[in-house]
Amino acid sequence: MSKISSMGRGMQVVFAVGSRHGGGARGATVGDIAADLGKDRSQVSRGLKAAQQEHFLLRGEHREYSLDWSLYTDAQLLTEQRLRTEGMTALEGLVEDTGEGCFLGVLSGDSTVTIGEHVPSNSTMVGSWIGRPYPAYCSDAGQALLWDASDAEVRAVFSQTDFVRHGPNTPADIEDFLARLARARERGFSVVDEEAEPNLYSVAVPVRDFRGEAVAALQVVGSKARLEPKCEGIAAAALKWGGWLEAVLGRPS
Repeated sequence: MSKISSMGRGMQVVFAVGSRHGGGARGATVGDIAADLGKDRSQVSRGLKAAQQEHFLLRGEHREYSLDWSLYTDAQLLTEQRLRTEGMTALEGLVEDTGEGCFLGVLSGDSTVTIGEHVPSNSTMVGSWIGRPYPAYCSDAGQALLWDASDAEVRAVFSQTDFVRHGPNTPADIEDFLARLARARERGFSVVDEEAEPNLYSVAVPVRDFRGEAVAALQVVGSKARLEPKCEGIAAAALKWGGWLEAVLGRPS
């Protein structure tokens, strides 16, 4: 029990230092954190030293504590690794539930790039999409990857992008894309209906990491005639496996 309590106190002081970072402060002293938390200085001092020993915090020349960003970088690298390993487990489960080709994509500039794919044994798909970019404004994953972005952030992503027509329903411009993104958010998942190419239909959901940020999209892709009638069931499966993958990545509850 004492170990758990010590860990809890340690994380309290880490979060307190993080809050000061968020407010623009470069560091915080024992007195600062004790005042913020309403705790005894000696108790806070022990928590700060423990967090420093575990590499959550750094201690400066003037005895101020700041976040150790190397841990944050390590966490990001671990997220990328888990996306590729545990992402395959999610894709396999999604294929089993839907019987359709399933993909995992990330955002790269104004394009999406596939980093994982799994297709059923009876698939007629030729070649692989791994590593291939596609315009985010009309790709299967684009809306899901920009799910949490503000309108201004979405506009910045596409500020130098020409909205070239790839299918009969490709968004005409940024306003059209933003309107579709808003409808997707209300729905709870994105539907890309002949936007990327004729007869292609997809359902996608965002996947968030330990920061609560959308870092990937889980997609189910196939012909419109086959997928559209079972859209709701496919979306439910995508949300289930997307949630599973988020738990693996440590998304905050």
